[in-house]
Amino acid sequence: MTLRSLLLRTFLLALHVAPALAAPTVPLAAFVYEDQFSHPRLAPDGKHIAITARMPDGDRFIQIVAFYTVPEMKMTGAIRMPAFEVPLDYQWLTNSRLAIAKGMELGSREKPVPTGEILAAEFDGSRQEYLYGYRMRNSSSRGSRYGDDEGYGYIEDIPRSRNGRLFIAAHAWEGKHSLLYDVDSRSAVRSLVADLPLPDLSFVIQNNGVPRFAYGADDSAERVLMRYDDDGKRWRKADAQLGQRYAPMSFSADDSTLYVSYSPDGGPYELIRERIADGKRTTLFKDQTGSVATVLYDAKLGEPFAVTTAIGRPRTFYVDDASPEARLHKDLSAQFPDHKLSFVDFSDDGTVLLFGVASDRDPDSYYLLDRKTMQASPLFSSLETIDPEKMAPRRPISFKARDGLELHGYLTMPAHAPGARVPMVLVPHGGPFGITDTWQYHNDAQFLASRGYAVLQVNFRGSGGRGNNFMEAGYREWSGKIQDDLVDGVRWAVSQGEIDGKRMCVYGASFGGYSALMLAAREPALFKCAVGYIGVYDLTLLAKPENNRLDDVRAAYLGKTLGVDKAALERASPVTLAQNITAPVLLVHGGKDKRAPVAHAEAMRAALVKAGHPPEWFLAPNEGHGFYDTKNVTEFYQRLEAFLDKHIGPAAAH
Repeated sequence: MTLRSLLLRTFLLALHVAPALAAPTVPLAAFVYEDQFSHPRLAPDGKHIAITARMPDGDRFIQIVAFYTVPEMKMTGAIRMPAFEVPLDYQWLTNSRLAIAKGMELGSREKPVPTGEILAAEFDGSRQEYLYGYRMRNSSSRGSRYGDDEGYGYIEDIPRSRNGRLFIAAHAWEGKHSLLYDVDSRSAVRSLVADLPLPDLSFVIQNNGVPRFAYGADDSAERVLMRYDDDGKRWRKADAQLGQRYAPMSFSADDSTLYVSYSPDGGPYELIRERIADGKRTTLFKDQTGSVATVLYDAKLGEPFAVTTAIGRPRTFYVDDASPEARLHKDLSAQFPDHKLSFVDFSDDGTVLLFGVASDRDPDSYYLLDRKTMQASPLFSSLETIDPEKMAPRRPISFKARDGLELHGYLTMPAHAPGARVPMVLVPHGGPFGITDTWQYHNDAQFLASRGYAVLQVNFRGSGGRGNNFMEAGYREWSGKIQDDLVDGVRWAVSQGEIDGKRMCVYGASFGGYSALMLAAREPALFKCAVGYIGVYDLTLLAKPENNRLDDVRAAYLGKTLGVDKAALERASPVTLAQNITAPVLLVHGGKDKRAPVAHAEAMRAALVKAGHPPEWFLAPNEGHGFYDTKNVTEFYQRLEAFLDKHIGPAAAH
């Protein structure tokens, strides 16, 4: 499909979003197809955009940063990374120059891992300069001066002046300290702005270039907040409780006011405005159920004008209904009913806006608005093979857990005859902590719904989006209350009358894979089959000190959230409970998975064989924590579809 036809399709889909009336047949290839375009960023002058583009390369796709004129969408240049390296983040430094943070792909179920390298280049690919990283000596024009950096860096902030400079935060590999540099992207000359004796801190920087806050986690995996004191000319550590609940975000244009995500009692995070001079706080947004999910900023001052929440269907709350940006957001949202509309970037003069729209059935589509003429131009759609009219609606749900705790989630329902009961697949999310299933398009849920299955996703205790108290309620409850919440969600769904309670399976990835096997062991009469994809199944293996030797924080975090008692971990491990699993099992894993090493899947397989219930098995030797190669992704979905069909689909004997 040409880019021109892609733009036309995006425009037409935005105009026609009526729900489908009959169950469509959607080819598997539509769901295997990866985002071809993503992560657009608008140049300061509003004349170009940078886009991550996925280009075919044999059995996989590689990511490049591509540059286009707008609104014509004429390609002007591209920057390609070596194999398996990806542009993790990029920011415009001037009208023609960008800084790019590099990452490494490990699998589709986790974000690419930062390599800690930062480079800069013009949008035509010229004048590249290596700014920070372990290959500094040989790759940078300043390499002989600085030598190889013994740490990893990331783009922390860009000055509002767009003068070609940037702030790079760097985490030292040794010595446990965090650095902040002011770097000239053209010469790679850097100056040290801050050096704090704690590892892995992020900085919040005022518009005048002064770092005011730093935050992260200590060796005990407890959140740390530090603030620079002008009077004492030193950094001071905040008390532990404030550090857990107070997250500085940004400053007003004159640096007199701070905007903070704040949870005074451990509940959902609020948006507050705090005056620097006297500390006076004003609450701008507060919701009893959900935390601030996203913050929308105005064009010229960079101050919040609206927030959205992630619980249920996204809702937008305006800080000031009368502000120009609030009125613009309302007007544009009215043109895209049933969609969530986000402001991505403004040009520096505020006359050009890059915005995106998305819904439960429509993946991201992006548009450019000329505010002088109020003309909008479609740019691109992320998933060109997905037809929203053939996708299923995702219903926000809520129910009470057995202990009275209110829980939320989503039920994706396939088209079905009135009064019919459909089979259902429970899909627990990964994590488990801080991760949240949202209303927006979900590829697995839509794939399963297109095959006639209802899909239940529960934001069990431990999930994000509702504050620290809710998240911490899931600590050390991997096999306990978290699984209770999932079971309670299944029983609630069946009670609503549209689900066939005799045809249900559970499928999950990572922690979701753990849940799939744990639920199969705990509730053998409830589920007809279980699918574990890149799961962890032996908690003693996960918690072994030697597996966490290089990361004290990770070891402390696992101790806090998982536990350290070996006997308890064994009792909570699916490998120990294999004799209780009588439903058919499909295990899928990558041979190079470092997040959930293949030893987990091998141990689970051996335990099931020993129990007399050998699983179906699919090992992709060269894949990591989630599959990337098109061939492997296709085979996985084919196996998943056939497995479900055999046990709860049309091929099953009822």
